[in-house]
Amino acid sequence: MKENKEISALLHLIDDPDEEVYNTVSERIVSFGKGIIPNLENLWEHISNEDTQERIEMLIHRLHLRDLTAEFIKWRDGSAGLLEGALIVSKYQYPDLQPQVVFREIEKIRRNTWLELNNYLTPIEQVNVMNSIFYNYYKQKGIEISYENPDPFLISKALETKKGNAISNGILYLILCEQLDLPVKAINIPRQFILGYFDPQYEALNPTGHSSEKIKFYIDALTGQMYSHKDIENYFKRMNVPPVTSYFRPLGNRRIIQFLLEELSKCFDTDRDAYKKDELLSLANLLD
Repeated sequence: MKENKEISALLHLIDDPDEEVYNTVSERIVSFGKGIIPNLENLWEHISNEDTQERIEMLIHRLHLRDLTAEFIKWRDGSAGLLEGALIVSKYQYPDLQPQVVFREIEKIRRNTWLELNNYLTPIEQVNVMNSIFYNYYKQKGIEISYENPDPFLISKALETKKGNAISNGILYLILCEQLDLPVKAINIPRQFILGYFDPQYEALNPTGHSSEKIKFYIDALTGQMYSHKDIENYFKRMNVPPVTSYFRPLGNRRIIQFLLEELSKCFDTDRDAYKKDELLSLANLLD
């Protein structure tokens, strides 16, 4: 942004020790939008005071968050596609993310899987093809959920490093299934991110049946392992939880992205990062 007298004066006041003055200055700077980020980055490079640099970093973060919030609202009120929503979450950590890189990588996996699929395969054979390409050919690894590092929650980093947890791998798996017209959906089983292969014919013939009856089998997105109804029944018994209908209903894209934001927020549990946790939960609340 071309620097005028007002911008120059605001930038000189960033290091003002008076918090009230700084708050007024910071609000005005943020009001300019992300066009002022290069000015802030240039200022950061030409000062040595760490406290002032930290203030500048926070201003840049606030500017990115402002844009991100607007993107989420537009996504929520628009198409709410799963891939687009997951990429907006990735941009929280990596504002300069180039979505085209992710699109190209997903398209490679989709095309290779599509070439192996045909109309004569059974549902289990279809998923075996998916698993063979995704986990074996492309070597996508599953790692246990840990809140020490946010990267495994982000589909951009999961693709880049070939390592994702059940949520990021699951979202990638769902995106591919949607593009390949496979009826695989995420379901709401407690403490898990599990996918179900839904029977579209059963849905049409028995719309009031128990949701679990519409599912042929289950898929653990961490590794692609398939589970039977009996396996899931045993899981509920171990948990001592009744398998109510709501646990087997497919989750919508908004709820999946909301869940991703809620889980990602748990990576920022220190006092220093508490503001990030609050911001992510605030973004999740936008999707209610």
